[in-house]
Amino acid sequence: MDITIRVARPEDTQYAEAICDLIKESAKARGTGIAERQPEYVRTKIENGNAVLALRGEELAGFCYIEVWSHNRYVANSGLIVAPAFRRLGLARQIKSHIFQLSRRKFPEAHVFGITTSLAVMRINSSLGYKPVTFSELTQDEAFWNGCRSCPNFDILERNERKLCLCTAMLAETSEDTTMATDLTDLIISTPQL
Repeated sequence: MDITIRVARPEDTQYAEAICDLIKESAKARGTGIAERQPEYVRTKIENGNAVLALRGEELAGFCYIEVWSHNRYVANSGLIVAPAFRRLGLARQIKSHIFQLSRRKFPEAHVFGITTSLAVMRINSSLGYKPVTFSELTQDEAFWNGCRSCPNFDILERNERKLCLCTAMLAETSEDTTMATDLTDLIISTPQL
């Protein structure tokens, strides 16, 4: 069965708890810092059209969302997750590309950034034009940094006055420097039988 990657719709809020469980399970399995999210937070992202879902039929395959900071001057692509059964199919790259395009369409003037401990995500970000930067080049919005509190590495970030952590900060080139297409039609990926 094919996997569809698309912008989330209000009726997709039914997946919020499964998404949060998947994020929590991934953090535990990887033993790295992934900030937990609550279902209501994820529902809001879905309802506002600030999320991308990957589905095989009705089955959740992956997810990523947009968070906006500093009066639309910064946009983070966060919460990238792929269900274990769908890993190693290139799905994370497709989801990340779709959320990046959605970010550019909705917030064309914003600086798009992310922080991650995942080498795979760093590689995906690099392929989309992100470059590693210091944390000083990211939003300084308190609400953003408070979102890191549920990460097990928060004490490292706090001890280093938000200048260093185990995460790598990455910032995409500004929209006037990129030629990324902004076609957000549903993307269908044919996969081998799972």
